[in-house]
Amino acid sequence: MNALQAIVFDFDGVIVDTERLHLLAYQDILTPKGITMSAADYFERYLGYDDVGVFKAIGMDQDLPMDDGRVTALIAEKGRRYEELSAAGEMLFPGAADFIRAAAAAVPIAIASGSLTHEIEDVLERTGLRPLFTVIVGADQTERSKPSSDPYVTALARLRAVTGRELIPWRTVAIEDTKWGLVSARGADLRCVAVTNTYSEPELRANAELVVPGLHALTLAALDALCADSTPPRKVRVAGAPDSTPPRKVHVAGAPD
Repeated sequence: MNALQAIVFDFDGVIVDTERLHLLAYQDILTPKGITMSAADYFERYLGYDDVGVFKAIGMDQDLPMDDGRVTALIAEKGRRYEELSAAGEMLFPGAADFIRAAAAAVPIAIASGSLTHEIEDVLERTGLRPLFTVIVGADQTERSKPSSDPYVTALARLRAVTGRELIPWRTVAIEDTKWGLVSARGADLRCVAVTNTYSEPELRANAELVVPGLHALTLAALDALCADSTPPRKVRVAGAPDSTPPRKVHVAGAPD
């Protein structure tokens, strides 16, 4: 790699297909309590949050008391149910393992995710991929979750510390599947690649410089070319919603340039 220095992956929706397991876990613990969450609610309203954000948003949306004690109890209950649901079965997206192995052989790689660290590590251990990741930043390791830039800022800082390299943000690529994640990565000045595992290309392209169908369609050469532009991406500062102004250019894999 001539330009690419590091890669930071999101987890759910990029490496593993666990979003529907998360939805089912939420539904299984909330429904008996008379709290509804449809699939549309989850994917349109809550997907960008960690567990704390989800339960607090539900409280606001449905005018329900959600003090810290209740949120903590719900997180523990949801975590137990998620573990039960994920105890068996292959969750990796097609081509994810091959791309991760190739990436780890070329540059340091990390994860910045809204999932809890132990959930991430559990899946990676079972798939044999855990040793390949230099750094893992879960939702329990930053004060603010996506779309705040904290997860990506933290991941890059830890990569620098562990590798001893002065990694440049705009020569580091973030791979995301949601607009909230892309906003988070852009806020940290990282190059942004989107995969269409969860949302469509039109929904993602405003905040991505490259859009592909999944990790199976991505190459290290494409990421190296993306980082070859020495001009840093325009920094994005947002409180919660994606910036409406697109970056310089979006490339969609398979489409004419």
